Amino acid sequence: MTDKIFHSSIISITKYLALTLVAILWVGLPLWMLVVNSFKPLTEAGLLSTSLPQQWRIVENYTTVIEEGNYLTGLTNSLLVTLPTIIVVILLGAAAAWAYARSRSNILKVTYFIAALSILLPPALLPTIFLLQNLGIDGTRIGYLLVTIGTRLGGMIFLTTGFIRSLPIDFEEAAAIDGASKIRIFWNIILPLLTPILFVNAILLLISVWNEFFFASFLMPSNELQTLPLALYRFSATGAQYSSKNWHLIFAHVVLTSLPLLIVYIFAQNRIISSLSTGGVKG
Repeated sequence: MTDKIFHSSIISITKYLALTLVAILWVGLPLWMLVVNSFKPLTEAGLLSTSLPQQWRIVENYTTVIEEGNYLTGLTNSLLVTLPTIIVVILLGAAAAWAYARSRSNILKVTYFIAALSILLPPALLPTIFLLQNLGIDGTRIGYLLVTIGTRLGGMIFLTTGFIRSLPIDFEEAAAIDGASKIRIFWNIILPLLTPILFVNAILLLISVWNEFFFASFLMPSNELQTLPLALYRFSATGAQYSSKNWHLIFAHVVLTSLPLLIVYIFAQNRIISSLSTGGVKG
């Protein structure tokens, strides 16, 4: 018995050591290289080494990025797109998923499969631009926001519908018997039960929308409306003052662009892990 426990412990320790080594090489080393090179002057950062700076340029690099790299403008625009997208997709997606999960209508089944199919089919860029132009909202924040919401709604519906189907319907039926309206049932019963899956979806939406570049480059062409990925790209590749060889400034911009996501992860990591591991309803 003791030998089995010892053998099992050795296997567990080996697995943890192997995972730790992979994490260090796959995540830790690139992250360290990114951060440490953002602290260096141009001559040192251009070597792309992992050593500490011989000359520290933290304040100079990050101040330059904030002042000359349109960081605050990009941050504001990213927040104005990401937060409304998460709220609208979560609420509309949850409501639609509830209808699909509880309905026996063949028409709704067809529309559900169409919504789920949008996950596999890439959005058509040219028809999207044509439609926005005819609506008079091409190149505007509201146009980009509508496209962002529409392209993310299908994934939200697909994930949430399966979760709702696994929930018991007893609470909903009891509330309906007591005279509760559909809106009240959805708001007071369904949404609280969906908290784990909605939180996971919110995190996925945050990462997806925050890092969106392809559609943003076509639908948000103006510098006043550019999001952080666009600000980073234009600062590093097409800016008149800075070129892609200025690695110290590019690294600093990447760090600042990723910083909001890192802050969210630090404060919400326990909730993220809990939501990912939740497989049923806790009462």
